[in-house]
Amino acid sequence: MCDDLVSFAQKISDECESAFCTKKIITIRITDSEIAEIKENHERSIGVRIVKDKKISSAQSTVLDFKKLIEETIKNSSNLARREFWGGFAGNSNTVQIQKTNDPEIWSIDSTKATEIAQIMIDHSKHQRISRISGSLNIVCDEFEIQNTAGLKKQEKSTYISGVINVDSEIGVPVSGIGQSSSRTLDGFDSGKIGSDAAQMCVNSANPDTAEAQTTSVIFEPLAVGEILYFVLGPNFALKTFSEKKSCFPKLGEKIAVDDLNVLDEPHMPDSLGAKSFDDEGVPTKKIHYIKDGVFESTYTDLYNAYKEKSTTTGNACRPGIPLGRSSNPIPVSSPHNLTISPGIKSRDEIIRETKNGILVSRLWYTYAVNPIKGDFSCTARSGIWQIQNGQITNPIKPVRIIHSLPKLLQNISGIGNNSKTVLPWAGLPITCPTIKCDGVSISPI
Repeated sequence: MCDDLVSFAQKISDECESAFCTKKIITIRITDSEIAEIKENHERSIGVRIVKDKKISSAQSTVLDFKKLIEETIKNSSNLARREFWGGFAGNSNTVQIQKTNDPEIWSIDSTKATEIAQIMIDHSKHQRISRISGSLNIVCDEFEIQNTAGLKKQEKSTYISGVINVDSEIGVPVSGIGQSSSRTLDGFDSGKIGSDAAQMCVNSANPDTAEAQTTSVIFEPLAVGEILYFVLGPNFALKTFSEKKSCFPKLGEKIAVDDLNVLDEPHMPDSLGAKSFDDEGVPTKKIHYIKDGVFESTYTDLYNAYKEKSTTTGNACRPGIPLGRSSNPIPVSSPHNLTISPGIKSRDEIIRETKNGILVSRLWYTYAVNPIKGDFSCTARSGIWQIQNGQITNPIKPVRIIHSLPKLLQNISGIGNNSKTVLPWAGLPITCPTIKCDGVSISPI
């Protein structure tokens, strides 16, 4: 299909790129403590991006009539503006092989086996205090192929499995808990721990006290760190954001965080949800430090924004698939593949023991930038919050709101754990991060 499409397009356009994706998706939805829906989809789709007279047009279809698709795409481009800065699609280049990203056992999972895995998640969530269990299990297998008129031709097969459980307790003050696990291999996926983590968080949050408004140390667990990293910190490293002076870090080479903080893209990490040997324009991926030893070192971009800013692509073009993996979206976006905070040397328990007064936050809700240029952000901790006194976790506390400054937060990190975990923020891309302690954070009860 891609061979024929590119050959045909080459006759009537200047350049063409074809992205073809086949997907097998099994989704189990859990509602009211039981499996409510089982869906299995098999999809094939193709996306094209065509350049003619510096005008870039695109289309996507599940109807694989490529001649009609190309002809209509070119016809519809007549009113488009010319992109004089455009420099052409990527050519062929060598890529590395990444381990544990395509598991035959996941390809062989059927709906019956998926249902068994989901039931294990439910069974491990059950507790006498828990009144409701909800969640989902997503299993995705995809085969992605990209070709273009510059001679590029690449193909990659991938597998993904991800589960989440949310539990609620209505006894006394309502509280909740969450458990989450994701992997590229079946061996790396722990379905039972998803349920037990959710139940433990919920049960240990029972009978919370009202917190006082205070400025204190906050220990963010990986789920909470992932929310801040994806929704608040990560966008500041996009070349487009930086070039338009909308990043809260205005200057490369500037010291913006403590020496121990390293934030990077790790697309070659085995068994990582975001692991890719090439990006979704066919450019080889590589490790990129955005913050190295506390210094703002680099940005990320795709081809289009690189040409626009007279720069070079970093291999960060993404065509995110739903719920996981890749897609044939004709226009990629620039994004890190596996945004990562390097682990520290201290354990989570050590960080807690070294904290005289503070709070422990397991998860966050409603995390967003209030003023992106200044780095001001807001988030809410609704459950899974505990007081820390003299190095000990004491009592759970009721919901609190955190309104803080990102530059200030990064300058006041006093502990980075060694417990890295891959997390999936809501409607986000994968993040790998540990527990992190930040001082001087203002909290207020809700």
